[in-house]
Amino acid sequence: MMINWQTLSEQEQIAALARPAIADNQSLSAQVADIISQVSTQGDNSLFELTQRFDGAALTKLAVRPDEIATAKAALSAKRQAAIETAFNQIKCFHQAQMPQDISVETRPGVRCTLKTEAIESVGLYIPAGSAPLPSTVLMLGVPAMISGCERKVLVCPPDSNGRLANEVLVAADLCGITEIYTIGGAQAIAALAFGTESIPAVNKVFGPGNRFVTEAKKQLSQQVPGFAIDMPAGPSEVLVIADGTANPAFVAADLLSQAEHGPDSQVILVSDSENLIKEVDAELEKQVALLSRRTIARQALKQSRLILTPDLSEAVKVSNLYGPEHLIVQTAESNKLLSQLRNAGSIFVGPYTPESAGDYASGTNHVLPTYGYSKVVSSLSLADFSRRYTVQELSREGLASLAQCIAELTDAEGLDGHKRAVTIRLEDNDTKTQGANL
Repeated sequence: MMINWQTLSEQEQIAALARPAIADNQSLSAQVADIISQVSTQGDNSLFELTQRFDGAALTKLAVRPDEIATAKAALSAKRQAAIETAFNQIKCFHQAQMPQDISVETRPGVRCTLKTEAIESVGLYIPAGSAPLPSTVLMLGVPAMISGCERKVLVCPPDSNGRLANEVLVAADLCGITEIYTIGGAQAIAALAFGTESIPAVNKVFGPGNRFVTEAKKQLSQQVPGFAIDMPAGPSEVLVIADGTANPAFVAADLLSQAEHGPDSQVILVSDSENLIKEVDAELEKQVALLSRRTIARQALKQSRLILTPDLSEAVKVSNLYGPEHLIVQTAESNKLLSQLRNAGSIFVGPYTPESAGDYASGTNHVLPTYGYSKVVSSLSLADFSRRYTVQELSREGLASLAQCIAELTDAEGLDGHKRAVTIRLEDNDTKTQGANL
């Protein structure tokens, strides 16, 4: 049903843009806490037991052997392998351009400050395995980890009932230079990466999407384990499309459905200044959803979709900025003119021939994006997430002397005379040594 934005009160507007509630109840929290506890105390044994319970796989080992990767390569069709390699090269091209450079500034004579960047030593890459393999996610995580120079790249992925990972996942991992691969998933995989087990040394930071158990585990462990970090908060997938009367309604509907098929809690929103377009898109949605193999899931997601009519595109931009979508698609007569006004989005897709699917797979940008409104404060995944920045400073005696009065005044203001003495003693000591040398 179409929503007329102008007729809504402020509270009704907020309600219209409300996201589906994330299942975050006490039961989930307790279940995940129990899994985390098992892994922290029982190590590998818990991983075998939990994988049997949740994935139905009776594992005899956790790590994938090199010969299994070779077998996966041989089994994959040339066409499928070529597609993975094309996507790999596209993603690599864009992410290589993000390589940071040290910044060194002499803020005054004798005072040099430098900003340096260094790869995170060890990273965990979580690859979901629901109804289909996700080689695209392997590439989105593995390529920036490789380019950044992370020393250890550890991939974890839930196995099938035979204890195996999809050929596509293994081939994509091999392209990214990932040699440490484990057939574990769920909250237990995140716990293993955080604590470490007999077979799996702990990592510094974990990346990747997952179900609510994985999301809850990432949240809990990032608060429990010192020095363990996660990539970003996660929620259900979402897309918002801004379109005017010139947009192709079939294209718009296809874009909305490409997100709706992700899961029943996905949310899709169309914002337009054209009532006719909204009606045409609504009709297209019903026509196209019937053709999808995941139509049952898509129909559930469409129940919380929004078709919003605004008086003009300027107001449509305001609606989008208020919502802060994971994916934002702009299909208007002059799409590029809106870019300077659009602030809050994980990734923006401009023009009629830029479907969100391109970014998901092979345009080159990263598809790991902030959801649930976090695009207002969290960036899309990039090379920067796989490294840390730190500063270096070096002062000569003259440089320190030129700042001594400033530092002394501020340390006095804060009552930190130890800080002040660390400066003055150096200048006094140098004066004494200079006088002694002249005797």
